[in-house]
Amino acid sequence: MTSTAQASTTGARAAHPEHLSHVIFIAAAAAMGGFLFGYDSAVINGAVEAIRDRYDIGSTALAQVIAIALIGCAIGAATAGRIADRIGRIRCMQIAAALFTVSAVGSALPFALWDLAFWRVVGGFAIGMASVIGPAYIAEVAPAAYRGRLGSFQQAAIVVGIAVSQLVNWGILNAADGDQRGELLGLEAWQVMLGVMVVPAVLYGLLSFAIPESPRFLISVGKRERAREVLAEVEGDGVDLDARVAEIESAMRREHKSSFKDLLGGSLLFKPIVWVGIGLSVFQQFVGINVAFYYSATLWQSVGVDPTESFFYSFTTSIINIVGTVIAMIFVDRVGRRPLALIGSVGMLLGLALEAWAFSYDLVDGRLPATQGWVALVAAHVFVLFFALSWGVVVWVMLGEMFPNKIRAAALGVAASAQWIANWAITASFPSLADWNLSATYVIYTVFAALSIPFVLKFVKETKGKSLEEMG
Repeated sequence: MTSTAQASTTGARAAHPEHLSHVIFIAAAAAMGGFLFGYDSAVINGAVEAIRDRYDIGSTALAQVIAIALIGCAIGAATAGRIADRIGRIRCMQIAAALFTVSAVGSALPFALWDLAFWRVVGGFAIGMASVIGPAYIAEVAPAAYRGRLGSFQQAAIVVGIAVSQLVNWGILNAADGDQRGELLGLEAWQVMLGVMVVPAVLYGLLSFAIPESPRFLISVGKRERAREVLAEVEGDGVDLDARVAEIESAMRREHKSSFKDLLGGSLLFKPIVWVGIGLSVFQQFVGINVAFYYSATLWQSVGVDPTESFFYSFTTSIINIVGTVIAMIFVDRVGRRPLALIGSVGMLLGLALEAWAFSYDLVDGRLPATQGWVALVAAHVFVLFFALSWGVVVWVMLGEMFPNKIRAAALGVAASAQWIANWAITASFPSLADWNLSATYVIYTVFAALSIPFVLKFVKETKGKSLEEMG
């Protein structure tokens, strides 16, 4: 690295933009895709039992309808990077917003089970795009000194979206007198739950017109002066803007458009860094976190909690999720990514083990015994808290920054796709596994929480405080 590049990198890392509130607005607007990601992912929790009843389907078919959106997520995540490199990050966000909107309308007004499944795939494609574009855009726009905290906006938006969806579901259920199929606004309550997502979807689309394009994309298409203006907006006039543009141009000259072929290497198919990204994604899902958001109402009802209370517990879990995410946002740039991941793994291991123990007891009059019931409830909140303050934020931050420039887009797409495939595997298998043995199901999740500890210790490198150009 030349002395000029070193100086500009240092300047970028130390940059303190005069208009920090503007930088925060840009990151928050981009993270609106994360809000929709969380909302769309969790809103189905309020419709699970109604869908089962309306279409008279068993656990296996129900799981496929719930999980099929994740196939769309995987496809959206795999293609978003290439789309963004061709037409820009902002245009990609606008496409995702449009897909979220039509998916919400279609899901609220299905005329058959397959129709509902189709619109969930459309929404899933939008989620997959948002899961890639949000962290990548924020990483490219944010000054290095703030990148961890601004990058964590994506996860913060996801957990707020989850919480808002559970609160809206709870409110709609109460308005429908506790009946998911009760009539409301001329529709069944669960249809209203799915249709409300139109509001944030339209807002996401509008916000995408109010934020600038990524300077890296602008430079890639020859818009050097516009890129300089955007860098001035986000890094401040105190930074040597010409040097920053030159640094980015130099980094881009050393690379070529990333493709799947660039990820290949060695006897293990992918390059080691790509496997680390895949591993982070898979472990994030295999601890069973999305069971807490897709099936929590059904889970609590299965151990004797009445529907309205089960929806309330789902909401309190979402609040704990937000608290944990705020903790992570405070410490991700202070403590670092690896220490937070390790702390989270230990906490998740404890929470999941206690849940497995509580669910091993037989139901008494359709409910868990009092002690085990309270342990299960508290342990579920402990698990979500430690996930949120660690893996929930750390994985998204690291996926946005851990890969070398020349493979970042393609590698992020593969890692995010792996995350959605793992999410699908957990989501599709849970109803059948729970019918088989709920306690054993949680033992499986506990094992993966335990395995995540040696994985982080051996394979994950710290990225705190490094500029994207220093990632290889």
